[in-house]
Amino acid sequence: MSDRTPDADLDHIFRNTHRRLLVSMYALTGNMTEAQDVVAEAFVRAVSKRENILAADSPEVWLRTVARNIAVSRWKRAKHLALLLRRAAEPDPVVNGVSPDRVAVMAAIRRLPRPQAETVALHYIADLSVVDIAVTLGVSQGTVKSRLSRGRAALGSLLADDLTKAGA
Repeated sequence: MSDRTPDADLDHIFRNTHRRLLVSMYALTGNMTEAQDVVAEAFVRAVSKRENILAADSPEVWLRTVARNIAVSRWKRAKHLALLLRRAAEPDPVVNGVSPDRVAVMAAIRRLPRPQAETVALHYIADLSVVDIAVTLGVSQGTVKSRLSRGRAALGSLLADDLTKAGA
């Protein structure tokens, strides 16, 4: 590629392609976090196969192809996992002495993003304090409060949607 060292060449490639790769993978995945993960993984593979990328006519095309393949592979894996989870799903358990409302709330908590679900469950189901949750999850108290606030808002929407569907 040049008279520079392979590490300098890889650094140059990273600086000149990262933003475009990130934008293209965001367009492909529709999720910025997923796009960042896919691009990062493509660069990790580039470092481990530096001779391939440095010999490529267009390192950016090489990286984009690798990133796209990673994204497609992840999408397929997620699709198969969702199918397996649907097949393995059991109906909500019937527990004597537990009200239908509590069962509905617990089911709604499971539909929240994992960080919010953990925080809400620890606070409202396990009855832990904000301080105890922060220690348990290894996050700040502010993060716990933020997750609780977002979780409550999301639960409100989920439960309202469930009521609307049940009444329809």
